[in-house]
Amino acid sequence: MTDPYENLANSIVLLAVKDYRDALKKLKKWPRNESAKIMKDEVERFFRSAWYRELTSVDGEYLISKLQAEVEES
Repeated sequence: MTDPYENLANSIVLLAVKDYRDALKKLKKWPRNESAKIMKDEVERFFRSAWYRELTSVDGEYLISKLQAEVEES
C-alpha cells in the first residue's frame, strides 16, 4: 500500500508539471502572455526549491529541460 504522504507529494509535483507544460505551450503560441510568463517563473522557482527536493528525488533542472524540449518538439 502506498503511503498517503507519498501520494500527496506525487500529486503536487504532477500538478506543477501540468501547469508548467501548459504555460510553455501558451508562451509558444502567445509569447507576450503575461499570466503564462508568471506561471512559468513560479513553477521554475518551485522546481528549484528546497521544498521540491523534499517531495521528490527527480532533479528540478533536469525536469525543466525535459519539459521545455517536449514542448519545443510539439
